Amino acid sequence: MRFHLLGLALMASVAMPAIAQRAEPIDRRVERLEQQLRAVQRRVFPSGNVEPEIAPGSVQGSGFGASGDALSSLSARVDALEAQLRSLTSQVEESNYRTRQFEDQIARLRTDLNGRIERLESAPRAAAEPAPPPRVREQPAAPAEAEAPPAPAPARTADDAEEAYNVGYRLWSAHRYAEAAGALGDAATRFPNSRWASWARNLQGRSYLDDNKPATAARILLANYQDNPRGERAPDSLYYLGQALTRLDRRAEACRVYDELASVYPDMRDTIRSRLPEARTAARCAAPTRN
Repeated sequence: MRFHLLGLALMASVAMPAIAQRAEPIDRRVERLEQQLRAVQRRVFPSGNVEPEIAPGSVQGSGFGASGDALSSLSARVDALEAQLRSLTSQVEESNYRTRQFEDQIARLRTDLNGRIERLESAPRAAAEPAPPPRVREQPAAPAEAEAPPAPAPARTADDAEEAYNVGYRLWSAHRYAEAAGALGDAATRFPNSRWASWARNLQGRSYLDDNKPATAARILLANYQDNPRGERAPDSLYYLGQALTRLDRRAEACRVYDELASVYPDMRDTIRSRLPEARTAARCAAPTRN
């Protein structure tokens, strides 16, 4: 009987360290999973608004008692990890879905605007561009304040492009809009890779707008934005595209253009930013949503 009891004692003394050795890696693996999950949470929610559901130290110690409390705690932590991973996966998929929806809306907007402008351009000229009424200047401020060129560049090619733009600018300032549109279009064609191409196309569109030809103006302004979205006058072209669409009684499209302007160019010029609320009111746009 003594030998039997001694044998059981020896077996127990050998089995306990073996159980602990098998349990410890599981505990470390759970700790590592929790750390990885918290790292994912910090990347997905950099603002720190989401609190982790897994609280460190939920298991007291790493040993396993005879009651099995530590094993139950590990099981609870694994369940919580799985629930948190499912929640994160769902939120990431929802964010990706919303991003795709926004991109699809922008693509539909551009396609729709191109189609409408082409249809307006193909209409009989007598109906599309009637004899202009007495002109009302859209911007009472001096033209030089809005479209005066910046300091000249030293390179010869840049000087030539700047001078070509200035020819059209002077014609526009003298209210000779048809001549200005021709000169500015020629400048953009001759110097397509110059910074002045964006300026020339924008002012060409404005010349047609000031000459009471909003359909032609809309086509040129939209092309200037789409072909050169990083150009210095791309934000201005979006703003005046909205003006042209409002003139054409395409108010819904104008509002969508103003929304895109605010979304794509939050750092637009102060002159355009200050005029945007009045332009939205004229187009009867709903108040912009604030995130």
